[in-house]
Amino acid sequence: MAAVDLTTHPGHLARRLQQAHYLLWNTMVSEEITSPQFAVLNALVDEPGLDQRTVGERVGLDRSTIAEVISRLSRRGLLDKVRDQQDGRRFLLCLTDDGMRTHRKLIVRTARMNQVFLAPLSADEQTVFFDLIQRVADAAEGLRNPGEPLTVHR
Repeated sequence: MAAVDLTTHPGHLARRLQQAHYLLWNTMVSEEITSPQFAVLNALVDEPGLDQRTVGERVGLDRSTIAEVISRLSRRGLLDKVRDQQDGRRFLLCLTDDGMRTHRKLIVRTARMNQVFLAPLSADEQTVFFDLIQRVADAAEGLRNPGEPLTVHR
């Protein structure tokens, strides 16, 4: 039996891409704040006062992962949990002043990192790349959420 060509396996390529992103993130952006943590900070800058479930949906993290990310950011003093006045079982999330400062600092670094990460592609290729990976990611989320319709583009 012959070995398969892993360059035709999207999962293999996605893992390599994620490894490269992780390395760049740690060297160019932050060793303390992870990419998913930055995504949560970013979501709360855009929409302060979201609950944990909604933040997880906005950034594509499952329930257990978002709970851990929120816990770490809270322990670092980057976000506050405030009990919802309308529903006492729910907590709303807001960035602290430190969280806002951290977000501002990381925005500049992520922009630089993205330039390095995407440097092999022309501007037009970057547009196509984002379109393609967004479509694949959206379809994959449809597989993860069986109640939602799965759209396949050809």
